[in-house]
Amino acid sequence: MKKNRIFILTGLAISLGIATLLSPFASQNPDGLDRVAQDLEFDDKAIEEPLTQKLPPAKVFTEYSVNAVSNEKVSTAVAGLTGTLVVFGLAWGMGKMVVKKTKPEE
Repeated sequence: MKKNRIFILTGLAISLGIATLLSPFASQNPDGLDRVAQDLEFDDKAIEEPLTQKLPPAKVFTEYSVNAVSNEKVSTAVAGLTGTLVVFGLAWGMGKMVVKKTKPEE
């Protein structure tokens, strides 16, 4: 059990380090979907205000940044940190729901 905890926490620490330290240096070029939409010339058909913009997280996050932080690189790092923690929390919670607790053998 302790080995698993160390493995999980090490993985989380590495993920948080990558998300926080490297995300501010990500390419400013369009991502895959945006690039395909531009290349095939259908990016102008995007919905002006999609449903996701009406959800509560849209008031905090825009694209890959946090609205409350004015420094672009810090904002991207905070968004990366937050996203990593949210995904980790969801995965951890789902794992806890799926895996049955078993008694350790004595």
